[in-house]
Amino acid sequence: MSHDHTDDATAVNALLAEMYQAWADNDADRFVAHYADDATALLPGSLRAGREDIRAQMAAGFDGPLKGTTTVDEQLSLRFVGEDCAISINRGGVVFPGESFAPDDRTIHATWVFERRDGRWLVAAYHNSAAQVPVHA
Repeated sequence: MSHDHTDDATAVNALLAEMYQAWADNDADRFVAHYADDATALLPGSLRAGREDIRAQMAAGFDGPLKGTTTVDEQLSLRFVGEDCAISINRGGVVFPGESFAPDDRTIHATWVFERRDGRWLVAAYHNSAAQVPVHA
């Protein structure tokens, strides 16, 4: 018998919306508020282990190269693995001040892994990579 995950999908998507709003506000504390203590974030060239490491990296970014940026995001799929795990595949990118979209060279595909702990959905893991790989002659 399959479980109806309608309410879970709503909760996961609300969590993503809150995180993207925190990004737009350049608020690292709010951005990681929904990360598990032991969450990981794997980005090209870096592994961030634990919510505090992720928060510190985001704070540094918001104070530096990510200052004033927003993100665009499109959920490509959301599936549930058992009762307490969700995987969201998204396409998105960082939009810098003065831009209205993320150019192709900054478009990424991302995998979000969510885990329900004590009745609350949290980010357990995040990974992104370039959405378009340049073709070399």
